[in-house]
Amino acid sequence: MRIPRFIAFACTAVLAASLTACSGATRPQNGTTGGAAFQVTPTSPPAQGPLDSFTWSLYAEPYTLDYALAYDYPPNTVLANVCEQLLRVTPDLKIEPGLAAEWEQPDPLTLVYTLRPGVTFHDGTTMTANDVVASLKRQMDPATGSPWASSFKNVHTIETTGPLEVTVRLVKPDVLFHELMAASPGTVVSAASLAEEGPAYGTPTGELNCTGPFALDTWVQGDSITLRENPAYWDKALAPKSRSVKFTFNEDAAARSNAFLSGTADGGYLVPSSSLAKLRAGGNGAVLFGPNTAAANLAVLNFEGTLGNLKVRKALSMALDRKNIINAAAGGVGVPAKAPAPRGAWALLPEKAAAHYDTLPDLPHDVAAARKLVQEAGATGRSITVVTSPLAPEITVVANAVQAAGREIGLDVRLKTVSPDAYSSIFVDPKARDGLDLVITNGYDNTPDPLEFYQYLRTGDFGNYGYWSDAEFDVAFDKANSEPDPAERADLTAKLQEIALREMPVIPVYEAPYSVFLGKRITGAPTGISQLYYPWAAKIGATQK
Repeated sequence: MRIPRFIAFACTAVLAASLTACSGATRPQNGTTGGAAFQVTPTSPPAQGPLDSFTWSLYAEPYTLDYALAYDYPPNTVLANVCEQLLRVTPDLKIEPGLAAEWEQPDPLTLVYTLRPGVTFHDGTTMTANDVVASLKRQMDPATGSPWASSFKNVHTIETTGPLEVTVRLVKPDVLFHELMAASPGTVVSAASLAEEGPAYGTPTGELNCTGPFALDTWVQGDSITLRENPAYWDKALAPKSRSVKFTFNEDAAARSNAFLSGTADGGYLVPSSSLAKLRAGGNGAVLFGPNTAAANLAVLNFEGTLGNLKVRKALSMALDRKNIINAAAGGVGVPAKAPAPRGAWALLPEKAAAHYDTLPDLPHDVAAARKLVQEAGATGRSITVVTSPLAPEITVVANAVQAAGREIGLDVRLKTVSPDAYSSIFVDPKARDGLDLVITNGYDNTPDPLEFYQYLRTGDFGNYGYWSDAEFDVAFDKANSEPDPAERADLTAKLQEIALREMPVIPVYEAPYSVFLGKRITGAPTGISQLYYPWAAKIGATQK
């Protein structure tokens, strides 16, 4: 699970997930919460013809195109089409071979990856095992400052053991490390280009040299990024249907929606929730909903204060009117959450989602019982500080709802408004959390394994923002992370879900689908969160032959 630098909640995808009501992330679903009806499918209708180019709207300009530093939607949306990983997450949230044609695990502490032969970088040089080793080791180097470094915490060595063979040796079994080879940690770039570019790598003045279906053409800072087709791309099934893609940046939600309606932008992921109804009725394209692995939660930042009492955490959860929050924050497109990790996070084995997620009871909404819990805890009148920000309207909506719910049950809930940058800092700088009790988060899995979501509740983990610690949880996590069989691992992960719901270090709020707008002239795009790593732009073409 990761928390992106920019949080644009709701049905955009940030506070989202592959719907509880829509059981299953890999097949078409229908859903409604009494607000807007919606259907979830992994892809849009296939392209019928080629395009010379199309324009894609991002809600912000990427702060980097360095794969080791890309930790947010805008950079990963671009890089998904330029750089590739050893493994690949598909639109229906499965893991398949990528630049590694196959792999084996001769023992619990050894992974051997066999690379595809004949894969070339954008400059025409051939990818070798040395490039893989250099790319992965760079993520481990403290000098890089990669937010993905923790993914390598159990790695002992990464070595070239043949021209097309890489061997990773672990200090302890780590199933998630292998799965994350389908996300940013598994990205492969040219080792020679890394050395040549130096500090300019991933910046507007630098070059990228990867293996994807598109290559970086230009980055005009403050204006646009343009990719050009890679005619030598190795995967013919994903040969680009467009010769180029232009990315534009628009942080204003209303202006971005107007760009969709006017045709200035052909499409874009993370549709502003405030514009859903307008865009769906606009007649210039379609809003589609796809599988997601994200969820809106309230993360406790201070277990020494009022929320250190479990009764208070449970009371606040019981006081939330989740259905009304969805209507106000997500345009009615979503469902109340049942657990911290959403249903979509279980997509690796949908049958386990049915067994372990669908059978969960709905979280109760009982104001009277919540008020009683607060009184039993001796917490009536005690204060809780919830951080909010103008970063996105949905943050304000959820924060106001939490304040109203808390005050209704006798808590003194105060809102502290901070700048967008200060809000983002909460997730990377412990000092930024001083004086705060609760933050609205959107965590999402990079892979379709719910274990990834729960790893961030382990004692001492980077994503454990409130320093919650539970020995039973830690032992259960290590057991699950050493289990190679997906079905058995899912059963073990259910224990983590049980503990998290019992202890509530985070309070689940709601789940919503991923979203994409496609203008009339384009189609073919995957609709879900897999677009962060899957080369989605290669699938986009004309709606007509």
